[in-house]
Amino acid sequence: QVQVGESVGGLVQAGGSLRLSCTASGSSTPIDVMHWYRQAPGKQRELVASISSAGTTNYGDSVKGRFTISRDDAKNTMYLQMNNLQSEDTAVYYCAAVVLSPFDVHWGQGTQVTVSS
Repeated sequence: QVQVGESVGGLVQAGGSLRLSCTASGSSTPIDVMHWYRQAPGKQRELVASISSAGTTNYGDSVKGRFTISRDDAKNTMYLQMNNLQSEDTAVYYCAAVVLSPFDVHWGQGTQVTVSS
């Protein structure tokens, strides 16, 4: 049973930084792509960033140049470094880990990030 868990988010002032981590454990096969999503109140869940097992990254337009995704497969952990946070970044952030064999997507419970202006 794959378990995915995010680190505790927090409250940060606009312009500040925060790093989230996500650990995926219990998979008998390697984790393929890992994603960060977020969902703000009243809005749909949106993709923040993705990283493949080869290290290829992809970012949502709203976070390009401010957020950096990375992963440490030895620790089964993915990170999201968030810089220059703005009030519109306030959301619940979710981690998702994709396993290919058999295909499945495992989600974390989410962690709240609040940016005060």
